[in-house]
Amino acid sequence: MGRVSAPSPSPPPDLHLTGRVLAGPHTVLDELWVIGGRISLTPPVRPGRDVVTLSGWVLPGLVDAHCHVGLGPHGAVDAATAERQAVTDRDAGALLLRDAGSPADTRWTEERPDLPPIIRAGRHIARTRRYIRNYAHEVEPEDLAAYAAREARRGDGWVKLVGDWIDREAGDLAPCWPAGALRGAIAAAHAEGARVTAHCFAEDSLRDLVEAGIDCVEHATGLTEETVPLFAEHGVAIVPTLVNIATFPDLAAGGEAKYPRWAAHMRRLHARRYDTVRAAHDAGVPIYTGTDAGGSLPHGLIAREVAELVRAGIPRLAAVGAATWDARAWLGRPGLTEGAPADLVVYDADPRADVAVLGAPRHIVLGGVRRP
Repeated sequence: MGRVSAPSPSPPPDLHLTGRVLAGPHTVLDELWVIGGRISLTPPVRPGRDVVTLSGWVLPGLVDAHCHVGLGPHGAVDAATAERQAVTDRDAGALLLRDAGSPADTRWTEERPDLPPIIRAGRHIARTRRYIRNYAHEVEPEDLAAYAAREARRGDGWVKLVGDWIDREAGDLAPCWPAGALRGAIAAAHAEGARVTAHCFAEDSLRDLVEAGIDCVEHATGLTEETVPLFAEHGVAIVPTLVNIATFPDLAAGGEAKYPRWAAHMRRLHARRYDTVRAAHDAGVPIYTGTDAGGSLPHGLIAREVAELVRAGIPRLAAVGAATWDARAWLGRPGLTEGAPADLVVYDADPRADVAVLGAPRHIVLGGVRRP
């Protein structure tokens, strides 16, 4: 696919951020500076250089830890469409993206300082005929480890498995992989220095995944009172994608005639989604924000996902952290610290008091430059 080039910008002015700078859950500064595109906690010492002042409530750039730049409903999209997806996320304040599986090569975005950095998980790895057409490598268990190692080398420290999907014979969600294949695949990815996550809607695959050494589970609607403590004990994170789970009733209605058991199961998972996420949080399971944008959902939904966490009963401070400080630390990327790339968002009010504020950024700074 082609690439979309950005015009060469003139050097940006330095910035002075004033108001309240939320550098961490319990770290509030009165000001900071952006000098040469990077965070400084002390003022510039270059006389005569322009300085632009931005005021408000300042947060690190938001994190969408489950999206799919370069993916559409029918598979890979062209570069122009991928660019629009990334710009939409940026303009919503999501300045760090974890691309949780895509068949498209989006490496060209690394040459675009006006687009959010993307942490890639390579291409999904699914069981044959057990996932959305044109999305994944479709393999059998004996090949899973080899593909996991391959995608670990292709990605940016993550691999994405499809842990469960509808089994046509059973007419319901069912695990895709035997436990031994999972152990081999996760070990292979870990040997390449990558962490592993898995798409999971239902209950039955979760224990095998955790015992095989999984690092994260996407959606995780099938968590129960038996598996929540297991996740907490092993430190397995979840990215609930609640804005995606909201589509379950419509999905169930569309497939009910052919798969009534699956449709009923999807409705049950949807009905208890908030209780599931709240129980995970209360048990100490790490939770991060992700929207699942790029397949059937539009990009730019990160503020809605934070609001969904709060609706589930997660405290506002924790919900904001799931999209900022905590998520960045989990992904190994800095926040508002000395010398870090200046990726930040400025709001009119305190998002810790009302997370709806996140839906209306006043200023977006990416790489030290105000965007768009």
